[in-house]
Amino acid sequence: MGVIEHWNRILAWLAEHAPATRAVLRPRYDALPELRVPDDLQHWWSVYGGTEPELFAEILPPFYTPLGADRAFVLRETLVTKSADSSEAGSPTIGFHSEWLPIAFDGTGDVLAVDLRPGVLRGCVVEWDKERNEMTKPEWTSLVEMFDQVATALENRSAIGHCLAEVNSAGELGWRTS
Repeated sequence: MGVIEHWNRILAWLAEHAPATRAVLRPRYDALPELRVPDDLQHWWSVYGGTEPELFAEILPPFYTPLGADRAFVLRETLVTKSADSSEAGSPTIGFHSEWLPIAFDGTGDVLAVDLRPGVLRGCVVEWDKERNEMTKPEWTSLVEMFDQVATALENRSAIGHCLAEVNSAGELGWRTS
């Protein structure tokens, strides 16, 4: 399965179990530019447009709301503190690297980003910690792996790392951490 199929598994689960979270998700961004990003990211953004500003949909553990392409590029410009260098994708980094592209935010400044640096792990998903100003290791090797693990955890009510999905009485998805 590819990124779209796993994303659709997540959307189907949200529609049934967390309708309030599903309701704040926008379909694809209408003015999607021609992007120079990995195919998986291009495919996902062809069907997903993020949430409205100031709305959260914590679909990705532990507290991340996925971004549409329009907001991802703007956010990257505000975060970049480290210019391009010879480091490979997935290698630890201090500062927000110019070759990362945010795909999700948590509301406190931390982000999940696709690492576009060259190397075997190009396209991996990294977590940047704003407070520590660092990324220590990739969280997932690809968007496909991330969406598959999230969909599987939702469908099976199982954990991803230290996170377990919970839906509150308002129909909003969140992740309990242990």
